[in-house]
Amino acid sequence: MDSSAGEHGMARSGLFLLLIGLMWRFGGACPESCTCSISRIVCIDSEPGIEDFPVLTLDDMENITEIYIANQNRLFDLSDSSLRHYINLRNLTVTRTRLTSIASDAFFNNTRLQYVNLRDNNLSTLSWRTFQNFNITFPLLLSGNPLDCVCENLWIKLKLQEEADSPDLTCTDDRGVTRDFATLTPPDCVVPTVEVTPQNVTEMEGGNVKAVCSASGSPAPAILWNLDMLSTHYEIDPLDTESILTLTGLSSDDNGRKIVCSVENMVGQSEATLELNILFPPAILQLLPPERNHHWCIPFTVTGNPKPELRWYHNNTTLEEQDFIRTIIHEYTENEDHGCLQLVNPTHIHNGKYRLVVKNEFGQDEKTVSAQFIDPPYFNTTEPEFGYSCKCNKIIKRTIKLSKKCIVSKLTAVLSFLLWASSASHTQTLIPHFPLWMTVLQ
Repeated sequence: MDSSAGEHGMARSGLFLLLIGLMWRFGGACPESCTCSISRIVCIDSEPGIEDFPVLTLDDMENITEIYIANQNRLFDLSDSSLRHYINLRNLTVTRTRLTSIASDAFFNNTRLQYVNLRDNNLSTLSWRTFQNFNITFPLLLSGNPLDCVCENLWIKLKLQEEADSPDLTCTDDRGVTRDFATLTPPDCVVPTVEVTPQNVTEMEGGNVKAVCSASGSPAPAILWNLDMLSTHYEIDPLDTESILTLTGLSSDDNGRKIVCSVENMVGQSEATLELNILFPPAILQLLPPERNHHWCIPFTVTGNPKPELRWYHNNTTLEEQDFIRTIIHEYTENEDHGCLQLVNPTHIHNGKYRLVVKNEFGQDEKTVSAQFIDPPYFNTTEPEFGYSCKCNKIIKRTIKLSKKCIVSKLTAVLSFLLWASSASHTQTLIPHFPLWMTVLQ
């Protein structure tokens, strides 16, 4: 009993020390008006209050999944750095504060947000850009804010028209009259639309392409081509309602690339794409010596559009692929195939030069690599009864090459073989080559 009581006492002491450790860990960084745990921050005491979100250690902020803030009379703005390090934040509530503005990229790093409650603050306008980086279907609660009936807020109507918060959401027009948000129809306020012509282009490497991005909407939307990481040279000719993109000297590196044209105004954003199908002859980017993993593998990387046909040659003879020697592609990309010629338990007869030839309708390429999987067999016997030393060297393709000293006749070779075979010590070495020796005896 005493022992059991002691164990329970130690367990309670351990739990107490853990709680003390956690309190000490957060105590130095957690504001006086807040309580901070491993995954949650709650700030509800108005005195002394907070002016911004708590700044904990980087690891602690990354572990936070829920933040609840209320009754904060000194909280006016949510900046682009307020939530930057809360990358795992899922639930956010900021209510009954003096929050007036939220930066357009305030939630840029909070891609896991699932619930946002901004009720009963002082927000009059809110940009759609603030919420563009995460799931558009998450609940967004905004009732109780003095929202203006302006074009900049029209996206809220489109976003919330089927959500539970919609009936309670109101706005104030320029005459000071409160209206249901569902009736908001500001003049000259239209979501932008976009079209790219053509949408798909097939052209040879080195060729040229011209595409037009046309936009509509009110206010007149801005037009932007996303050309990041594009290898091909380009020029842009911007006009009032369209933008002309000219590509010259198409690079095969851009094959399969989707070039995005986006248009946006204060109401929202829209996108369209131009997809490039660039034709070019094949090339072997890499052909390496054999590597042994589970099986032997001759690694290679090839490119080409259309995808090239692959053909292997062993010592200039066409290699017929079978279950134990075949081509395997490990990874497909838009431009490259990464794979290997796999060989299962190859022997010395598979040694030699391997040539890979790749071909499509626009050309071909080839490379050669040497392979040494296993040393060929080597025999050395001495027969005093014959009066000379006889060496049987490398056996290659059913040919027995004897040293000059012992090439007396085929009969001599046969007798040497029979005497050598009669030795029990050579039995295991002989067995794999028995068919070969039988050819000699014929």
